[in-house]
Amino acid sequence: MANKIHVKKGDTVIVLSGKDRYSLTKKKGKVLAVLRDKNQVIVEGMNMITKHQKPRGRFQQGGIIKKEGPIHVSNVMLVCDKCSRPTKVGKKILADGQKARVCKKCGEIIDIIREKKN
Repeated sequence: MANKIHVKKGDTVIVLSGKDRYSLTKKKGKVLAVLRDKNQVIVEGMNMITKHQKPRGRFQQGGIIKKEGPIHVSNVMLVCDKCSRPTKVGKKILADGQKARVCKKCGEIIDIIREKKN
């Protein structure tokens, strides 16, 4: 069974702990990827790591590359688009029977959850 993760690809989040935490830098980033099996997310511009890459093939250049590293999902918090504050995510069933993610601070709908059909 897949793990329940409160953020999706494309969401804007802040980092709660680590070197890019919210209280010092007040940085926001976009979620680039969600790694469900490891409970981690990759956030744009956060947790930058250096990777020493060897050239592969004749035309590829090697060197030191900076890229985003994974962050545990418990260390990020969703930022609501409507009220632009960090918030927890709630779930709500709408009148037509669809599920939606809801901002706990302002009560606005973040997005509609599409269920997978087997």
